[in-house]
Amino acid sequence: KFISYIFNVKSESEIKNKIKIIKKEEHSANHHCYAYILHPDKSAQKESDDGEPSSTAGKPILNQIKSNDLTNTLIIVVRYFGGTKLGIKGLINAYKESSRDALQKNNFKTCYVEEFYEVLFKYSQVNKVMKVIKENSLKIISHKFDIDSFLIFSVRKKYADKIISILKNKHNLNVKCKMNNNEIN
Repeated sequence: KFISYIFNVKSESEIKNKIKIIKKEEHSANHHCYAYILHPDKSAQKESDDGEPSSTAGKPILNQIKSNDLTNTLIIVVRYFGGTKLGIKGLINAYKESSRDALQKNNFKTCYVEEFYEVLFKYSQVNKVMKVIKENSLKIISHKFDIDSFLIFSVRKKYADKIISILKNKHNLNVKCKMNNNEIN
């Protein structure tokens, strides 16, 4: 019997706490296997087979998180051994399907990492700047249109390099990355 749990998590201490709670609730289970990915850049990842043969539980769980392009996600799959040995392939498939089931039965909130940029330009260039803003559905944060103009906009991190390249290379504009209104070049 396989039971899967999925959690939105923000830290490793929160993950440890969730695992502790599930182990307490499912104390008679034979295995409490899990995987997680943390942070927008997905820099923290871990998997655990919890006594199952190497890479038969944690890795299939982690791969389901990766294939759905998720982060800040923990999946725990609890296994009660019923006497039937599944073999390596059977275990991999069972943990994969349990994870997939947890993912399919839950709703997700999609959040994007945004970066903020300031573009400096002359008023005569305002149409060029606004065309790039409009064509790429960028969000204007603030602006000043005068002889020496500026515009601060947000862009999904995924698309930032493309937008900056257009503004700098195609239109020869001065663009600076902003973070909390402080330059970070």
